[in-house]
Amino acid sequence: MKRRIDIQKEIERLDAKADCQRIVFLTAYLEFPWDVTRALELALFRTFAVPSIATVLNKTGEFTQATQRRYDDTAIIINEILINGYDSERGQAFIQRMNGIHGHYKIKNEDFLYTLSTFIFVPIYWLDRFGWRKLLKQERLALHYFWVEVGKRMGIENIPETLEAFEAWSQEYEQAMYANSEAGVQIGNATRDLLLSFYLPKFLWRAAEPVVYALMDERLLKAMNYPLPSPATRRWVQGLLKARAKILRWLPKHKSPQLTTLWRSATHPDGYAIEDIGPNSLREKLSR
Repeated sequence: MKRRIDIQKEIERLDAKADCQRIVFLTAYLEFPWDVTRALELALFRTFAVPSIATVLNKTGEFTQATQRRYDDTAIIINEILINGYDSERGQAFIQRMNGIHGHYKIKNEDFLYTLSTFIFVPIYWLDRFGWRKLLKQERLALHYFWVEVGKRMGIENIPETLEAFEAWSQEYEQAMYANSEAGVQIGNATRDLLLSFYLPKFLWRAAEPVVYALMDERLLKAMNYPLPSPATRRWVQGLLKARAKILRWLPKHKSPQLTTLWRSATHPDGYAIEDIGPNSLREKLSR
């Protein structure tokens, strides 16, 4: 109980903007490591629901032909930035690597901006529903300030200045841009099956698909051409997660940051260097 209070008190003492890197680190790796990872996995599907984003992602072939690698490399980049901070030498190196990968594709600023918004709001929405406690105001603001700074280093323009303005922009973008596309369905299905493979043998994937759908809202499901789960399935899945949260409130919390269990390293079992990260077709070019 004391450790839990100490972490929250530390977060409350910090400045949401000036100390956003520290706050996000504590939130993601001490308070909610499992939840933040699940939320960021779900955020992938929200980008697939935008045809212009899905088309670019599908053209790389990575999501359908090297799904595990694409998942691992994405997780590595995100975690390296979250763990080390965007101003650290290592954080800057991975942002530069990410920018180099993105630079080989024609991506609209609005699509970059929407993707950035999912890193902020999907974790917030997830933790509001399934976290063992509610996010503190500093944590919400820190997520915004953190990813805004990353966005600036990515060269993204017209980033809304406040959390509220960014959320409103993101919601409007979804309403205007979500649509079904063949590319979105292809990469969505491949990612869905990969996530299910982390927990179940292949012969059970089809039966477990409704569990994934129960975590998605109707707008996303329609855009991805996924069936609406039954109300009973949605209640059961979300009920389990809420029950988990209630139990976690009374269990001992992590005493040290959970840094080694946040991504699967099947792609890089012996570790990785920065030049190992990225699509197969681009790694040699980026390393020159």
